[in-house]
Amino acid sequence: MAGLKSVDWVVQFSESTPERLINLLVPDILLKGGDYVPEKIVGYDTVKNAGGKVIALEFHTGYLTTKILDRSKLTRVW
Repeated sequence: MAGLKSVDWVVQFSESTPERLINLLVPDILLKGGDYVPEKIVGYDTVKNAGGKVIALEFHTGYLTTKILDRSKLTRVW
């Protein structure tokens, strides 16, 4: 994901949700997959209260982050 031009940072977290991380970083924009409703996205209140945007991307069948990552592993040259 970090190799995508549109991605500034990739941050791993060990908790079951990124809530603590979102509360710490308070991003300007919080994106989530299209199978979510913005108001139900973890960190919604934090981002909105800081004047940011929470966006659920349009869902496209077959286009999953997991598949993109799997494909990138297959094409990566070490």
